Formats: sequence, structure tokens, C-alpha cells
Amino acid sequence: MKKILIVGGGAGGLPLATFLGKKLGKKGRASITLVDSNHSHIWKPRFHEVATGSLDTDLDAISYRAHAKVNHYNFELGTMTAIDRDNKTVQLSAIDDDSGGEILPARQLDYDYLCITVGSRSNDFGVGGVQQHCYFLDSSAQADRFRTQFLNNCLSANHSQKPLSISILGGGATGVELAAEIHHAIDLLKLYGHDELDRSRLDVKLIEAGERLLPALKERISYAARAQLEAMGVKVHTSTAVTSVTEQGFNTKDGVIKGDILVWAAGILAPKFLSEIAGLESNRINQLLVKPTLQTTNDDTIFAFGDCCSCPDENGKPIAPRAQAAQQMAKHTAKNIVNLINDKPLTSFKYNDKGSLVSLSKFASVGYMMGNLRGSNFFVEGWLARVMYIGLYRLHQAALFGWPKTIMLLTAGRFNSLVRPKLKLH
Repeated sequence: MKKILIVGGGAGGLPLATFLGKKLGKKGRASITLVDSNHSHIWKPRFHEVATGSLDTDLDAISYRAHAKVNHYNFELGTMTAIDRDNKTVQLSAIDDDSGGEILPARQLDYDYLCITVGSRSNDFGVGGVQQHCYFLDSSAQADRFRTQFLNNCLSANHSQKPLSISILGGGATGVELAAEIHHAIDLLKLYGHDELDRSRLDVKLIEAGERLLPALKERISYAARAQLEAMGVKVHTSTAVTSVTEQGFNTKDGVIKGDILVWAAGILAPKFLSEIAGLESNRINQLLVKPTLQTTNDDTIFAFGDCCSCPDENGKPIAPRAQAAQQMAKHTAKNIVNLINDKPLTSFKYNDKGSLVSLSKFASVGYMMGNLRGSNFFVEGWLARVMYIGLYRLHQAALFGWPKTIMLLTAGRFNSLVRPKLKLH
């Protein structure tokens, strides 16, 4: 029986484990194991909602262990530290508790096929003070840490009647969506005892080094998003490079952009260890280089996909690190692994850009969707874009649970909204 090892349970890894578990694990044709350093999964594009409490992880998190049981794969808690390509083994680090006591020792897992999909994090570009003074939204734990500080500052601002100042570096989707979600959260907090705090006392600043927000998207989307943010009261600073960060704020050549809470949501960097592991080829931001089949360039038994890989599109340009790309790569990797087991030829991955949507919380959504004609697309905004944005998450759930259970989850969520707070307050 072939052993398939998947390292990383994000937007690509968990759907891959689910598909292979149903396709091969259920029939006893392969043993599938998913490795992740967390106990549960939250869809990364929703971390900005976790950060403000709009999304309650107690309700929306997916337990890897429980999901594995239902979908015929195994789950192993741990962090990959080394790969022995000759013996086809992966080393996992020991797991300790908060006091330093060992829960699990270092372990070794065998594989016939290894799939690496460990995602990425923000890139501080070597700017001094970022790690010491900024909050990040690269994981659910980091989003929880931000929410705790955000709620504490809201409580203080409500009683002191001082402005609540938050500065966000990074005008990509994460920064834009977080800025809007903060305004939404302030509106909701008034329902739960923060009578003296409203959006008129909220000072949110969004900083982007480039000439416009959402530089990876079309100009029309960028301008629409900026107009919506400024209508809320967000102060947008474009063409503004940060030289260093202190406790007081972001230092630029034109002065200091202050903030009580500082958030860094810029750039992309794959985990550093990928550039040092098992001799696999990587680029300057630590992404593993892959062939069109998504196999790594110097080992056909190791696949890499999602944010942690560099895969060119049909024009030779690297595919942008987005959730939809990771999901499509996962589906393609699953088919290729099945082909390998069935002694069939592998196929090359072709990215199908389905469009891009940016949520501005309850206020608006903007983006574009691809049309049926090759290369055509159309601009969407308002309620239609909002419905489409929510639909992307439902598609992710459907890949993990199937449509009947996804509809049940949607229904359960509606009932929960009747009896639970509209915002996570702890």
C-alpha cells in the first residue's frame, strides 16, 4: 500500500487529504497522512474576521482529527524539520507544553509520495522593528492575539473617550479587508456596552508602498476599494515606504504614522526552512521550484503547491499566491497522484483565474469575475460581489464536507446568529 504524506493543512492541503482519503484511503488503496502544527483549520482568507471577532473560531474551526476520521485519512500533529529523500522519511519535531514538558517526542514518518503545502507568511523585508512592534495575521493564533489587544484597546477607549488608533502596513487584500472589518466591529461593539465608542473616534490608517491599493488587481477595483474605505473614514497613504518601526508607529521619509496598534500585512515569504531542506530548489522568497506537474524540480516523489511553491503560468509568470490557486493545485495534485498509483501519465497544471473579490465587510465588496470568453472579465461590486465572496467560502466548505453538509452548516449558522453575540467578545 502506497504511503502519501501531506505536510500542511491549509486551503490546499486539507482538500487534498479529503479527496485522497475518499478516493484511495476508503478503498484501502493508499494510506494518507496529513501533518499540521495546529489542531484545527480556519480558511486563511477569513483571518481578518477572526482578528476582529466577526468570525468565531469556536464555531467555524475544523478539527483535523475529527475530519480525518470521517474522511479516511490519518492526522499527525507536528512540524516538519527535515526530509531524508534517500530513505523517504520526514522528521517531525517534538511537541512541548507551555511549561516546556514534552508531550510527544520527535517522530519519523515514511512516505512514497510527499506533498508540501505549508503556505506563507508576511514579508518584513528586513525593516527594523517589525517583529518587535507589529501584529501579524498569518495564522489563527496571531489573529486571536490581535483580537485580544483590539478588544482591550476598545474597552480603554470607551472609558477614556480617547481615539482608537490602528495603523496597517500593506494595501493588499488582507490590509484592505482588515481596515473595513475594524469599522464593522466598532459598530457591533456599541450593541454590547461600548456606548461611548463609535466610528467617529476610530482612526484607521492604511499604508501602501505602491501607487495604489490592491496593486495585484485591476485599477478599477483599486479605486473602488479606496473610495469605499475613505467613505468609512479610513486614511489611505499610498506611495509611502516605511523605513523602520517603533512602539509609536511606522517611520517614513515624511514622518511618523502613529498607531496604538500596528499591523504588518505586506509581502509574501515562504517558510525559511524550505530553502534549506533536502537540497530542494527554491527561489529568493523560499518558495520551492516545481515542474508543470507540480513535482519539485529535483525529486519526482515530492510535490509542492500553494503559496510555498513557485509555479509559472502559461505566460511564464509565477502564479499569484491566492486561495483559489492552492485549491486548484490541490485538485490537480490529487489527480496526478491517482495517476501515479494507476501507472498513468501525469498532466501539467493549468491555472484557471476565476476572478478576484475583496470584502469590505458589511459595507461593500468589489472585484472581477472571469467570463465565459477566454480573457474576458467583468467588474462586480455591492451586494452581488458580497454574495459571490461568501460563495467562495461555501465552495471551500463543499470541497471538505460535500454540499448536503455545507447547506446544513449554513442553516446551523443562521440559527446560531439568533442566540449568540454578533461578535466574539473574549
